[in-house]
Amino acid sequence: MPNLKDQPQLAEFQEYVKALEQEWGFASQTTIDKCLLLGEEVGELFKAVRKSEGLLVDSNSDFSEIADELADIFIYLCAIANRQGIDLEEAFRGKEEKNKQRKWVPLNQNIK
Repeated sequence: MPNLKDQPQLAEFQEYVKALEQEWGFASQTTIDKCLLLGEEVGELFKAVRKSEGLLVDSNSDFSEIADELADIFIYLCAIANRQGIDLEEAFRGKEEKNKQRKWVPLNQNIK
């Protein structure tokens, strides 16, 4: 099993996920496969949040911790980025530069 060093950089997380997928036999899954699995994990995150916020939930449902679901989502994001040849740190920084050019207004100022 691959090892993830202490305090890894984002690129190291991506490499770790790539190595895990090779070891576990998931490397042949497509981007579409990973997107569908990501969607399932987002749903599980929503269920975990509902439970933690005290909202009504199905008593027969299985629930995970929010942290576990966020970690699963992060793993799938890395896997999708890997399949598309995207460096997540570079993508994040590029998007933030675009966001800095946007003008943000509070939602209540948009309502007329």
